[in-house]
Amino acid sequence: MQLKHELLNKGKMDWLEVSVQIDNESAEAVAEILSRYAHQGVAIEASPEGWNESGVIVRAYLPTNEQMWHTKQRIQEALGHLNQIRPVPPPSFRTVAEADWTELWKERLTVLHVGQRIVIQPSWKSYEPQPHEVVIQLDPGMAFGTGLHPTTQLCLLALEEMVAPGMSVLDMGAGSGILAIAAAKLGAAEVLAVDNDPVAVKTARENFQVNHVENGTALLGSLDDVMGDYDLVIVNILSHVIIDMLNNGLATRIRPRGKLVTTGIIAEQADDVIETMKQQTLMLVEQRYMEDWVSLIARRE
Repeated sequence: MQLKHELLNKGKMDWLEVSVQIDNESAEAVAEILSRYAHQGVAIEASPEGWNESGVIVRAYLPTNEQMWHTKQRIQEALGHLNQIRPVPPPSFRTVAEADWTELWKERLTVLHVGQRIVIQPSWKSYEPQPHEVVIQLDPGMAFGTGLHPTTQLCLLALEEMVAPGMSVLDMGAGSGILAIAAAKLGAAEVLAVDNDPVAVKTARENFQVNHVENGTALLGSLDDVMGDYDLVIVNILSHVIIDMLNNGLATRIRPRGKLVTTGIIAEQADDVIETMKQQTLMLVEQRYMEDWVSLIARRE
């Protein structure tokens, strides 16, 4: 944030807006690239044509300093590399005046509904929740764990169905803490969010405070640092990491008859995860799909 303060101290200036219209599945990969260069954070918003049918727009703002054109080139190169994996359109650039960009930033973020009860609300957006709704407040800048990606939505939907009052929940690879916050607000008595990234843990702790989660803990560490067992374990990471966790004792962190919800799994990788679950005496209960992603729900016998 030092750069931000220096720029503001120099007086009014223009900002370069970078925007990419992309499908939901690729949004967080694009956001991760833009977040490397955008000191104000990255916003993911619904495209004008509609949230689900037409994808989203990822936006970031760059200061118009002497590094701007070099940064612009690096962003184009990084998106070009991503395009070799999945289709990514070229970014659009436009200049936004200092007086306008902050309000544009906030106005473009929308309230997101997931499932029957969960609502993700930008902290400055006014929203009057229905009595049955659970509202999670998140700011922009947190590209990962916004609730937009299919894997996050699969986990939120599972939490909505499975969390019962008094339950204990473990969230491995917690990111922004969105899943742990959802679990706490859905009635879990104990929530532990674990991540090996210090920035993610700091963000999760801040989000716990914003959302008044007093029964949650954000822990910097790995599976080896988790003591005890839990009624429900959520793992939203890549499939090879899930397999590694399973082979290193993830099942022992699940109470007998407790459940494990895993996602971050591409459809063609599901069989490998299922086979590893069986080897660890976990019984597959259900498979759920959203776009190209799979969520596997298992029970410890």
